[in-house]
Amino acid sequence: MIDFNRKLIRNFDFSVLLIVLLLISIGMMIIASATYFNTMEEYSKSFLKVQLTATVLGLLIIAVIQFVDYRWLKEYSSIIYLFTLAILTVTLVFASTVSGSKSWFRLGPVSFQPSEIAKLAMIIVLAAFISSRENEMKYLSGMLKTCGVAALPVLLVLAQNDLGTSLVFIGITIGMLYVGGGNAKLMTFVIVTAIVLVLVLVLLSIYYDFSFPFLKAYQLKRLQVLIDPYIDPYGHGYNIIQSKIAIGSGQLFGKGLFNGTQNQLRFLPEQHTDFIFPVIGEELGFVGATFVLILYFTLLIRCVFISRDARDSFGTLVVVGVASMWMFHILENVGMTMGVMPVTGIPLPFVSYGGSSLLTNLIAVGLVLNVRMRKQKIMF
Repeated sequence: MIDFNRKLIRNFDFSVLLIVLLLISIGMMIIASATYFNTMEEYSKSFLKVQLTATVLGLLIIAVIQFVDYRWLKEYSSIIYLFTLAILTVTLVFASTVSGSKSWFRLGPVSFQPSEIAKLAMIIVLAAFISSRENEMKYLSGMLKTCGVAALPVLLVLAQNDLGTSLVFIGITIGMLYVGGGNAKLMTFVIVTAIVLVLVLVLLSIYYDFSFPFLKAYQLKRLQVLIDPYIDPYGHGYNIIQSKIAIGSGQLFGKGLFNGTQNQLRFLPEQHTDFIFPVIGEELGFVGATFVLILYFTLLIRCVFISRDARDSFGTLVVVGVASMWMFHILENVGMTMGVMPVTGIPLPFVSYGGSSLLTNLIAVGLVLNVRMRKQKIMF
Protein backbone atom coordinates (compact mmCIF):
# COMPACT_ATOMS: atom_id res chain seq x y z
CA MET A 1 0.00 0.00 0.00
CA ILE A 2 2.83 2.42 0.85
CA ASP A 3 4.50 3.51 -2.36
CA PHE A 4 6.77 6.53 -2.23
CA ASN A 5 10.10 7.43 -3.75
CA ARG A 6 11.91 10.75 -3.50
CA LYS A 7 11.94 10.94 -7.29
CA LEU A 8 8.15 11.34 -7.18
CA ILE A 9 8.58 14.80 -5.65
CA ARG A 10 9.73 16.17 -9.00
CA ASN A 11 6.16 15.65 -10.24
CA PHE A 12 4.56 17.41 -7.27
CA ASP A 13 2.38 20.28 -8.52
CA PHE A 14 3.17 23.16 -6.17
CA SER A 15 1.01 25.52 -8.26
CA VAL A 16 -2.16 23.67 -7.21
CA LEU A 17 -1.20 23.86 -3.55
CA LEU A 18 -0.33 27.56 -3.86
CA ILE A 19 -3.68 28.40 -5.47
CA VAL A 20 -5.56 26.49 -2.77
CA LEU A 21 -3.64 28.23 0.04
CA LEU A 22 -4.37 31.62 -1.56
CA LEU A 23 -8.09 30.81 -1.70
CA ILE A 24 -8.09 29.64 1.93
CA SER A 25 -6.27 32.82 3.01
CA ILE A 26 -8.78 35.01 1.16
CA GLY A 27 -11.58 32.97 2.69
CA MET A 28 -10.30 33.50 6.23
CA MET A 29 -9.94 37.21 5.59
CA ILE A 30 -13.51 37.48 4.32
CA ILE A 31 -14.90 35.24 7.08
CA ALA A 32 -13.25 37.54 9.63
CA SER A 33 -15.01 40.53 8.06
CA ALA A 34 -18.33 38.69 7.68
CA THR A 35 -18.45 37.63 11.35
CA TYR A 36 -17.02 40.77 12.99
CA PHE A 37 -20.14 42.60 14.17
CA ASN A 38 -19.99 45.47 16.62
CA THR A 39 -16.43 44.62 17.75
CA MET A 40 -17.45 41.00 18.53
CA GLU A 41 -13.83 39.88 18.22
CA GLU A 42 -14.13 36.59 20.11
CA TYR A 43 -17.16 35.59 18.05
CA SER A 44 -15.18 36.12 14.85
CA LYS A 45 -12.15 34.24 16.21
CA SER A 46 -14.27 31.15 16.88
CA PHE A 47 -14.99 30.80 13.16
CA LEU A 48 -11.37 31.35 12.20
CA LYS A 49 -10.22 28.69 14.68
CA VAL A 50 -12.43 26.12 12.95
CA GLN A 51 -11.07 27.09 9.52
CA LEU A 52 -7.48 27.07 10.73
CA THR A 53 -7.91 23.67 12.42
CA ALA A 54 -9.47 22.19 9.26
CA THR A 55 -6.67 23.68 7.15
CA VAL A 56 -3.87 22.25 9.29
CA LEU A 57 -5.57 18.84 9.49
CA GLY A 58 -6.23 18.89 5.74
CA LEU A 59 -2.60 19.73 4.91
CA LEU A 60 -1.42 16.86 7.12
CA ILE A 61 -3.81 14.50 5.32
CA ILE A 62 -2.52 15.76 1.94
CA ALA A 63 1.01 14.87 3.04
CA VAL A 64 -0.05 11.40 4.19
CA ILE A 65 -2.01 10.72 0.99
CA GLN A 66 1.13 11.21 -1.11
CA PHE A 67 2.66 8.07 0.41
CA VAL A 68 -0.13 5.87 -1.00
CA ASP A 69 -0.52 4.98 -4.67
CA TYR A 70 -3.98 6.21 -5.73
CA ARG A 71 -4.51 3.02 -7.78
CA TRP A 72 -4.85 1.13 -4.49
CA LEU A 73 -8.24 2.83 -4.06
CA LYS A 74 -9.60 1.14 -7.18
CA GLU A 75 -9.12 -2.28 -5.63
CA TYR A 76 -11.31 -1.36 -2.66
CA SER A 77 -13.94 0.67 -4.55
CA SER A 78 -16.70 -1.86 -3.76
CA ILE A 79 -16.00 -1.63 -0.03
CA ILE A 80 -15.89 2.17 -0.27
CA TYR A 81 -19.27 2.14 -2.03
CA LEU A 82 -20.92 -0.08 0.58
CA PHE A 83 -19.44 1.99 3.40
CA THR A 84 -20.77 5.17 1.76
CA LEU A 85 -24.29 3.75 1.53
CA ALA A 86 -24.05 2.62 5.14
CA ILE A 87 -22.90 5.96 6.53
CA LEU A 88 -25.52 7.88 4.54
CA THR A 89 -28.22 5.52 5.85
CA VAL A 90 -27.02 5.95 9.44
CA THR A 91 -26.98 9.71 8.90
CA LEU A 92 -30.56 9.64 7.68
CA VAL A 93 -31.66 7.84 10.85
CA PHE A 94 -29.54 9.40 13.60
CA ALA A 95 -28.20 12.76 12.38
CA SER A 96 -29.21 16.17 13.67
CA THR A 97 -31.26 18.60 11.59
CA VAL A 98 -29.48 21.82 10.63
CA SER A 99 -31.09 24.43 8.35
CA GLY A 100 -33.78 21.94 7.40
CA SER A 101 -31.36 19.16 6.38
CA LYS A 102 -30.93 16.02 8.47
CA SER A 103 -27.29 15.59 7.50
CA TRP A 104 -25.13 16.56 10.48
CA PHE A 105 -23.54 14.47 13.22
CA ARG A 106 -22.59 16.14 16.48
CA LEU A 107 -19.83 14.71 18.69
CA GLY A 108 -19.58 17.12 21.61
CA PRO A 109 -18.43 20.48 20.26
CA VAL A 110 -17.57 18.99 16.85
CA SER A 111 -20.08 18.76 13.98
CA PHE A 112 -19.46 17.12 10.65
CA GLN A 113 -21.42 16.29 7.51
CA PRO A 114 -20.90 12.72 6.22
CA SER A 115 -22.29 13.62 2.78
CA GLU A 116 -19.21 15.79 2.21
CA ILE A 117 -16.86 12.82 2.43
CA ALA A 118 -19.41 10.80 0.44
CA LYS A 119 -18.68 13.06 -2.55
CA LEU A 120 -15.06 11.89 -2.61
CA ALA A 121 -16.12 8.28 -2.08
CA MET A 122 -18.44 8.50 -5.07
CA ILE A 123 -15.69 9.99 -7.24
CA ILE A 124 -13.48 6.99 -6.43
CA VAL A 125 -16.33 4.50 -6.97
CA LEU A 126 -17.43 6.00 -10.29
CA ALA A 127 -13.83 6.30 -11.49
CA ALA A 128 -13.31 2.59 -10.78
CA PHE A 129 -16.64 1.61 -12.34
CA ILE A 130 -16.23 3.63 -15.55
CA SER A 131 -12.53 2.82 -16.07
CA SER A 132 -13.35 -0.91 -15.82
CA ARG A 133 -16.10 -0.62 -18.45
CA GLU A 134 -14.72 1.91 -20.92
CA ASN A 135 -16.07 0.04 -23.95
CA GLU A 136 -19.60 0.03 -22.49
CA MET A 137 -19.82 3.77 -21.81
CA LYS A 138 -20.61 4.77 -25.40
CA TYR A 139 -23.80 2.69 -25.20
CA LEU A 140 -26.94 3.67 -23.34
CA SER A 141 -26.76 0.53 -21.20
CA GLY A 142 -23.31 1.47 -19.86
CA MET A 143 -24.42 5.01 -19.09
CA LEU A 144 -27.53 3.76 -17.31
CA LYS A 145 -25.46 1.36 -15.20
CA THR A 146 -23.24 4.27 -14.14
CA CYS A 147 -26.28 6.38 -13.28
CA GLY A 148 -27.63 3.43 -11.30
CA VAL A 149 -24.46 3.30 -9.19
CA ALA A 150 -24.80 7.04 -8.48
CA ALA A 151 -28.56 6.90 -7.90
CA LEU A 152 -28.52 5.22 -4.47
CA PRO A 153 -26.30 7.84 -2.77
CA VAL A 154 -28.26 10.63 -4.49
CA LEU A 155 -31.56 9.26 -3.18
CA LEU A 156 -30.16 8.87 0.34
CA VAL A 157 -28.93 12.48 0.33
CA LEU A 158 -32.27 13.67 -1.07
CA ALA A 159 -33.99 11.83 1.77
CA GLN A 160 -31.89 13.95 4.16
CA ASN A 161 -33.59 16.98 2.56
CA ASP A 162 -30.26 18.14 1.12
CA LEU A 163 -31.04 19.01 -2.48
CA GLY A 164 -27.84 21.00 -2.97
CA THR A 165 -25.49 18.11 -2.18
CA SER A 166 -27.54 15.68 -4.28
CA LEU A 167 -27.15 18.05 -7.24
CA VAL A 168 -23.38 18.01 -6.68
CA PHE A 169 -23.47 14.20 -6.94
CA ILE A 170 -25.32 14.53 -10.25
CA GLY A 171 -22.82 17.12 -11.51
CA ILE A 172 -19.91 14.81 -10.64
CA THR A 173 -21.57 11.90 -12.46
CA ILE A 174 -22.22 13.96 -15.60
CA GLY A 175 -18.66 15.29 -15.73
CA MET A 176 -17.13 11.84 -15.30
CA LEU A 177 -19.44 10.31 -17.90
CA TYR A 178 -18.50 12.96 -20.46
CA VAL A 179 -14.80 12.24 -20.05
CA GLY A 180 -15.26 8.51 -19.48
CA GLY A 181 -16.64 7.92 -22.96
CA GLY A 182 -20.35 8.53 -22.50
CA ASN A 183 -22.46 9.56 -25.48
CA ALA A 184 -21.88 13.31 -25.39
CA LYS A 185 -24.69 14.15 -27.85
CA LEU A 186 -27.26 12.14 -25.92
CA MET A 187 -26.16 13.60 -22.59
CA THR A 188 -26.23 17.17 -23.93
CA PHE A 189 -29.71 16.61 -25.37
CA VAL A 190 -31.03 15.23 -22.07
CA ILE A 191 -29.49 18.07 -20.01
CA VAL A 192 -30.71 20.85 -22.32
CA THR A 193 -34.19 19.28 -22.52
CA ALA A 194 -34.36 19.01 -18.72
CA ILE A 195 -33.34 22.67 -18.25
CA VAL A 196 -35.88 23.90 -20.81
CA LEU A 197 -38.61 21.73 -19.27
CA VAL A 198 -37.89 23.07 -15.77
CA LEU A 199 -37.97 26.68 -17.01
CA VAL A 200 -41.30 26.10 -18.77
CA LEU A 201 -42.79 24.48 -15.68
CA VAL A 202 -41.53 27.33 -13.47
CA LEU A 203 -43.15 29.90 -15.75
CA LEU A 204 -46.38 27.90 -15.69
CA SER A 205 -46.25 27.82 -11.89
CA ILE A 206 -45.83 31.61 -11.78
CA TYR A 207 -48.54 32.60 -14.25
CA TYR A 208 -50.98 29.68 -14.05
CA ASP A 209 -50.45 28.38 -10.50
CA PHE A 210 -49.10 25.07 -11.79
CA SER A 211 -47.77 22.70 -9.10
CA PHE A 212 -44.49 20.85 -9.60
CA PRO A 213 -44.60 17.09 -8.99
CA PHE A 214 -42.03 15.83 -6.44
CA LEU A 215 -41.06 19.38 -5.35
CA LYS A 216 -41.81 20.88 -1.97
CA ALA A 217 -43.36 24.34 -1.79
CA TYR A 218 -40.16 26.08 -0.67
CA GLN A 219 -38.15 24.39 -3.44
CA LEU A 220 -40.63 25.61 -6.04
CA LYS A 221 -40.46 29.10 -4.56
CA ARG A 222 -36.66 29.12 -4.95
CA LEU A 223 -37.08 28.34 -8.64
CA GLN A 224 -39.75 31.03 -9.04
CA VAL A 225 -37.65 33.78 -7.46
CA LEU A 226 -34.87 32.86 -9.87
CA ILE A 227 -37.13 34.27 -12.62
CA ASP A 228 -38.24 37.24 -10.52
CA PRO A 229 -37.00 37.67 -6.91
CA TYR A 230 -39.59 40.40 -6.31
CA ILE A 231 -42.34 37.80 -6.40
CA ASP A 232 -41.39 37.21 -2.76
CA PRO A 233 -39.06 40.12 -1.83
CA TYR A 234 -39.20 39.58 1.95
CA GLY A 235 -39.13 35.79 1.80
CA HIS A 236 -37.36 33.53 -0.65
CA GLY A 237 -36.35 36.40 -2.93
CA TYR A 238 -34.72 38.38 -0.10
CA ASN A 239 -31.36 36.61 -0.28
CA ILE A 240 -30.99 37.19 -4.02
CA ILE A 241 -32.02 40.86 -3.81
CA GLN A 242 -29.60 41.67 -0.97
CA SER A 243 -26.82 39.67 -2.61
CA LYS A 244 -27.13 41.58 -5.90
CA ILE A 245 -27.18 44.89 -4.03
CA ALA A 246 -23.98 43.93 -2.17
CA ILE A 247 -22.12 42.83 -5.31
CA GLY A 248 -23.19 45.91 -7.27
CA SER A 249 -22.35 48.36 -4.48
CA GLY A 250 -18.73 47.19 -4.42
CA GLN A 251 -18.14 48.73 -7.86
CA LEU A 252 -14.54 48.48 -9.14
CA PHE A 253 -12.34 48.36 -6.02
CA GLY A 254 -14.86 47.70 -3.23
CA LYS A 255 -15.58 49.45 0.05
CA GLY A 256 -12.71 47.82 1.91
CA LEU A 257 -12.58 45.03 4.46
CA PHE A 258 -14.96 45.44 7.41
CA ASN A 259 -16.63 48.36 5.58
CA GLY A 260 -19.31 46.62 3.53
CA THR A 261 -22.68 48.02 4.58
CA GLN A 262 -24.75 45.05 3.40
CA ASN A 263 -22.37 42.80 5.30
CA GLN A 264 -21.72 44.78 8.47
CA LEU A 265 -25.35 45.89 8.90
CA ARG A 266 -26.42 42.26 8.44
CA PHE A 267 -28.73 42.77 5.48
CA LEU A 268 -26.87 39.95 3.74
CA PRO A 269 -27.86 36.50 5.08
CA GLU A 270 -25.41 33.61 5.60
CA GLN A 271 -22.60 35.98 4.65
CA HIS A 272 -19.82 33.75 5.99
CA THR A 273 -21.07 30.52 4.39
CA ASP A 274 -23.29 30.24 1.30
CA PHE A 275 -23.35 33.98 0.56
CA ILE A 276 -19.71 34.81 1.08
CA PHE A 277 -19.13 35.79 -2.57
CA PRO A 278 -21.29 38.96 -2.23
CA VAL A 279 -19.05 40.01 0.69
CA ILE A 280 -16.06 39.65 -1.63
CA GLY A 281 -17.86 41.70 -4.28
CA GLU A 282 -18.91 44.41 -1.84
CA GLU A 283 -15.64 44.79 0.08
CA LEU A 284 -13.04 43.90 -2.58
CA GLY A 285 -15.01 45.06 -5.59
CA PHE A 286 -14.98 43.80 -9.17
CA VAL A 287 -11.19 43.52 -9.06
CA GLY A 288 -11.17 41.32 -5.96
CA ALA A 289 -14.04 39.13 -7.13
CA THR A 290 -12.40 38.69 -10.54
CA PHE A 291 -9.11 37.72 -8.89
CA VAL A 292 -10.88 34.98 -6.90
CA LEU A 293 -12.58 33.68 -10.07
CA ILE A 294 -9.23 33.68 -11.91
CA LEU A 295 -7.75 31.56 -9.11
CA TYR A 296 -10.60 29.07 -9.50
CA PHE A 297 -10.24 29.03 -13.28
CA THR A 298 -6.50 28.40 -12.98
CA LEU A 299 -7.10 25.58 -10.50
CA LEU A 300 -9.58 23.91 -12.86
CA ILE A 301 -7.22 24.30 -15.82
CA ARG A 302 -4.43 22.66 -13.83
CA CYS A 303 -6.82 19.77 -13.13
CA VAL A 304 -7.47 19.42 -16.86
CA PHE A 305 -3.72 19.11 -17.57
CA ILE A 306 -3.21 16.70 -14.67
CA SER A 307 -6.09 14.49 -15.82
CA ARG A 308 -4.72 14.50 -19.37
CA ASP A 309 -1.28 13.38 -18.19
CA ALA A 310 -2.53 10.78 -15.72
CA ARG A 311 -0.96 7.35 -15.77
CA ASP A 312 -4.25 5.52 -16.39
CA SER A 313 -7.94 6.12 -17.01
CA PHE A 314 -8.75 5.62 -13.31
CA GLY A 315 -6.41 8.49 -12.39
CA THR A 316 -7.86 10.65 -15.17
CA LEU A 317 -11.40 10.06 -13.93
CA VAL A 318 -10.51 10.74 -10.28
CA VAL A 319 -9.13 14.17 -11.21
CA VAL A 320 -12.08 14.85 -13.53
CA GLY A 321 -14.47 13.93 -10.72
CA VAL A 322 -12.76 16.33 -8.32
CA ALA A 323 -12.73 19.10 -10.95
CA SER A 324 -16.43 18.47 -11.70
CA MET A 325 -17.24 18.76 -8.00
CA TRP A 326 -15.37 22.05 -7.68
CA MET A 327 -16.78 23.45 -10.92
CA PHE A 328 -20.36 22.67 -9.91
CA HIS A 329 -19.84 24.27 -6.50
CA ILE A 330 -18.31 27.40 -8.04
CA LEU A 331 -20.93 27.83 -10.78
CA GLU A 332 -23.85 27.17 -8.45
CA ASN A 333 -22.58 29.28 -5.53
CA VAL A 334 -21.51 32.31 -7.57
CA GLY A 335 -24.51 31.92 -9.87
CA MET A 336 -27.07 31.89 -7.05
CA THR A 337 -25.58 35.04 -5.49
CA MET A 338 -25.95 36.81 -8.85
CA GLY A 339 -29.48 35.56 -9.45
CA VAL A 340 -28.75 33.24 -12.36
CA MET A 341 -28.90 29.93 -10.44
CA PRO A 342 -31.41 28.71 -7.85
CA VAL A 343 -30.48 29.20 -4.19
CA THR A 344 -29.14 26.02 -2.60
CA GLY A 345 -26.98 25.39 0.45
CA ILE A 346 -23.74 24.93 -1.49
CA PRO A 347 -20.56 26.59 -0.14
CA LEU A 348 -17.79 28.21 -2.18
CA PRO A 349 -14.81 25.79 -2.15
CA PHE A 350 -11.92 26.77 0.17
CA VAL A 351 -13.52 30.17 0.87
CA SER A 352 -16.83 29.60 2.65
CA TYR A 353 -16.82 28.80 6.35
CA GLY A 354 -17.22 25.13 7.20
CA GLY A 355 -14.78 22.59 8.60
CA SER A 356 -16.35 19.56 6.86
CA SER A 357 -16.37 21.27 3.47
CA LEU A 358 -12.83 22.61 3.75
CA LEU A 359 -11.43 19.29 4.97
CA THR A 360 -13.17 17.42 2.13
CA ASN A 361 -11.80 19.80 -0.47
CA LEU A 362 -8.27 19.52 0.91
CA ILE A 363 -8.47 15.72 0.78
CA ALA A 364 -9.60 16.14 -2.84
CA VAL A 365 -6.49 18.26 -3.45
CA GLY A 366 -4.43 15.40 -2.00
CA LEU A 367 -5.96 12.97 -4.51
CA VAL A 368 -5.25 15.30 -7.44
CA LEU A 369 -1.64 15.79 -6.35
CA ASN A 370 -1.26 12.04 -5.88
CA VAL A 371 -2.35 11.38 -9.46
CA ARG A 372 0.03 14.10 -10.67
CA MET A 373 3.00 12.66 -8.77
CA ARG A 374 2.47 9.21 -10.25
CA LYS A 375 1.86 10.32 -13.82
CA GLN A 376 4.70 8.13 -15.09
CA LYS A 377 6.84 5.22 -13.97
CA ILE A 378 9.96 5.95 -11.98
CA MET A 379 13.06 5.12 -14.01
CA PHE A 380 16.06 3.95 -11.97
